[in-house]
Amino acid sequence: MATRKEARKKSLLQILALIVVVAVIVASVVIFQSWRNSRPGPEPSEIAITASVGDNTKEVTPYLVCEPGTDCPEGDVPQLTVGEDDTLHLEIPGEISNHEWKVLSIYDDPAANDETSHGANETTEVDIPGSVEPIEASTGERPRLMVVEVSSLMIGTDDDGEETPLATVWSLSTMDD
Repeated sequence: MATRKEARKKSLLQILALIVVVAVIVASVVIFQSWRNSRPGPEPSEIAITASVGDNTKEVTPYLVCEPGTDCPEGDVPQLTVGEDDTLHLEIPGEISNHEWKVLSIYDDPAANDETSHGANETTEVDIPGSVEPIEASTGERPRLMVVEVSSLMIGTDDDGEETPLATVWSLSTMDD
């Protein structure tokens, strides 16, 4: 039978072992969170928006990515046909929706053009009609959606590997070829 001294020693060792295990777990969690928060996100040029109309879906990569105030080389503008009675559905990834961003809808009647601003974590989806009510009753024709642009100021890296703000624009043509 164990003596009182041995029982106390065993109990003390168990408490000490428990404290060590808890300290290791806490240190591991803190180190993991620090690593996770400091790792770089994707470059703005790698982030794609998903555009869909019915069963047709297209990944839209940035049309422009450059430092504000500099000349930007233009990229290709993908095309996804949006009919007059269709709705264009955009899915905005978290890398964009977690800060301020804008959507510009350009119609064949400039008076119908629309720009909406979205705040951080406000939404990750946007629906844009293929046509809208005419601005003037005399024309009678519904303005048709021609181009949609999503824009955001994002953080990326320059040629020297330094973090810098980048004006980023995703553009999508919605007219027939």
